[in-house]
Amino acid sequence: MSLELLSSNKTFGGWHKQYQHVSTALKCAMRFAIYLPPATADGAKVPVLYWLSGLTCTDENFMQKAGAFRAAAELGIAIVAPDTSPRGEGVADDPDGAYDLGLGAGFYVNATQAPWAEHYQMYDYVLQELPELIEQHFPVSSQRSVSGHSMGGHGALVLALNNPERFSSVSAFSPIANPVNCPWGQKAFKAYLGEDRDTWRAYDAAELMGQGGSTPALVDQGEGDNFLAEQLKPEALKAAADKSGYPLTLRLQPGYDHSYYFIASFIDDHLRFHAQHLHSA
Repeated sequence: MSLELLSSNKTFGGWHKQYQHVSTALKCAMRFAIYLPPATADGAKVPVLYWLSGLTCTDENFMQKAGAFRAAAELGIAIVAPDTSPRGEGVADDPDGAYDLGLGAGFYVNATQAPWAEHYQMYDYVLQELPELIEQHFPVSSQRSVSGHSMGGHGALVLALNNPERFSSVSAFSPIANPVNCPWGQKAFKAYLGEDRDTWRAYDAAELMGQGGSTPALVDQGEGDNFLAEQLKPEALKAAADKSGYPLTLRLQPGYDHSYYFIASFIDDHLRFHAQHLHSA
């Protein structure tokens, strides 16, 4: 599978690079960014943290705003950030141009309903196609963790909970924790997955965490987040973990909102959390 290099910038002794490729799963051209820490210059294969961004974002938001490179360089972790949805000519979008459905809002599910099913297979893309591509073309190992923000926090939790053999750890900032019970999730799931709510549960972190598991999870939620009560529902995640005994660390951070100022404040904690599990795997 061929890659087209779009940009390359040295930072903290490593390299941030942006690529484009044609995705088999999504049937369109896709862009992703990768940070390769300095250790890879000596031929070392490093573990990978996959970062999933939120509504309206691309691969650029986290890489430009999170301030993650210094810690990633020190810890010897690569970071891969894909786009948040398929894009391009012929890819379905919300007819009203809404920000919470269609382009920039793939919700990391495999859509089953027309017109979305043709391209919106983000779950398979992040779980299978992208890691295979990264491990084929870059000096990385098969040790993976996953993290994300908001819609991407939902995606990270769901991917890790459903596939514990593929991820050493999972973390999230302000995740949509119980999408079957919030407006963002209900709108997206109805469009992408149809009316049968039983099929939605496979993509709901609170539902899945209530079934148990052992993949270590760290979640940070700002108490000043405007979306906290209506959309995010971390209390559902905590209740599920308490019920099943899931190893969840949920931290409520006073005063912090939904922005990348919040993410930048605690990203080093998340990277150290993942390094602990990636390097011991």
